[in-house]
Amino acid sequence: MSIDHASGVSTPKTDPVFLHVKAGMAVIIKNTDETWRMADVVNVIGSAKNPKVPKFFQVTYVDNHITNWVNADIVTHIVPRV
Repeated sequence: MSIDHASGVSTPKTDPVFLHVKAGMAVIIKNTDETWRMADVVNVIGSAKNPKVPKFFQVTYVDNHITNWVNADIVTHIVPRV
C-alpha cells in the first residue's frame, strides 16, 4: 500500500516572467496607469539577498529611445525574436 506524503503547500505552476529576462531581450512593461511600452533590456541588477534573482532592469524604450531603470516585477511579457 502506498502512502501519499505530499506537502500541504502547493508550488506555483509557472515562474514569474522577470526571472527569465536577460540583457539583450525585448520586453513589454506595464505601467501603473495600465499602459504598456516595449523596451530592450540593457542591464540586469540582482537583489541584495540573492544576486541571481533580478530586481531592476535598465531598459531603452523602443518608441523614444529613452533609457531608464524599472522594477523587474512590472515586466509582463518577453517579446520573441523574429
